[in-house]
Order: sequence, then C-alpha cells, then structure tokens
Amino acid sequence: MLSKREMLLGGAALAALAACSGPPADLQEVATGAAAPAFSVVDATGATRTLAEFAGQNVILEWTNNGCPYVRKHYDAGNMQAVQREARERGWVWLQVISSAPGEQGYLDGPGAVARVETDQATVTTTLLDPDGVMGRAYGALTTPQMVMINGEGQIVYQGAIDDRPSARPETLEGATNYVRAAWADLDAGRAVQVNQTTPYGCNVKYAA
Repeated sequence: MLSKREMLLGGAALAALAACSGPPADLQEVATGAAAPAFSVVDATGATRTLAEFAGQNVILEWTNNGCPYVRKHYDAGNMQAVQREARERGWVWLQVISSAPGEQGYLDGPGAVARVETDQATVTTTLLDPDGVMGRAYGALTTPQMVMINGEGQIVYQGAIDDRPSARPETLEGATNYVRAAWADLDAGRAVQVNQTTPYGCNVKYAA
C-alpha cells in the first residue's frame, strides 16, 4: 500500500504532467539500455556537435528551460550546479539541451544561452540548441528538467527525473533522492543502475507546433 507521502508525490507528478499541452504526436520512445539516438545540432557557440564526437565518454543530457519554475528550483538553490561540478570531477560530459521553439518560454539563441550559463554559474560542456525539437523528440523529452545518462558504449543507463520530489518548491530539495547521484553510486559499485528510469516532472518542453 502506498504511503500518504507517496500518494501526494504521485499526485503532484500527475498534476505537473496534466498541466502540459500534451506530447507531440511524433515524440519517440527510447528504451533504457538501448543505444542513444544520434544527433547533430548546433551549440551556443555556433559549432556543430554530435553524439559521435563523445564516443567512449560518459554523457549527461539535461533538458532545460530558464523560465520554468521547476528548473529554477534546482538552479536558484545551486542544486543543479553542484551535480554538474560533480559530473566534471568524474569526467562526465554535461550537455544542456534547449528544445524550446522560437517565441516559446525558454528559447535562447547562442549568445543568450552563453549568458544564461554565466548567470547561473553552470558547469556544462556546452549548451545544445534544438529549436526545431528534432533532438528532443528523438529522445522522448517531455519536461524540463529531464535527464538522460549515456555510458561510454553509447547506451542509455538512466533517463527521467533528476530527483524524487516533483515540486517547484526549493524546500523539497532537502532529503530528496537525486537519481543521477544514485546512478553514479551503482556504477561505482560495479553494478547496473538499479533505478534506471523514472517519470520526469516539470514544465512541458515547449516544442514548435
């Protein structure tokens, strides 16, 4: 039987997803353990970046929207930046992804994305600009924030929410289980990621119509 807290958390997650306008009809679904979809997108500096260039490296994808209150919870509290710094120390590539369409909340051009990283004091390898939503749709990105962890063999080892507290309130960060860190703990122990897929929460990705 679910506890009262679990029911409340589940209800909050459903409410967050219910607030979305609904996923695009062509949104893909990628299984955990499967090969991560290839991509070729321009980053905030104007360079074309591909998944292939990171072959043999561990990669984290973070879908973001600077106007989303769920994203702001993690950045304004310094939580996302702390995980990013740990990723860098571990040698992981960290790629932000902005799939907001022009005119939609969270859309940024290259200079805007660079400025946002500086304002947030984020530690990222680069920010990928996906205004047409091709990359987001390929990965089945539903919300911001949403995380995907890819191992050096190019397989998805975790995808979903950043933690188990589907709320935009900063106080819910205390005591939360961070799924990225939990995945690292499993990998450090030489075992498969135990919780390898969760339901993401947050604002819906602002895809082009």
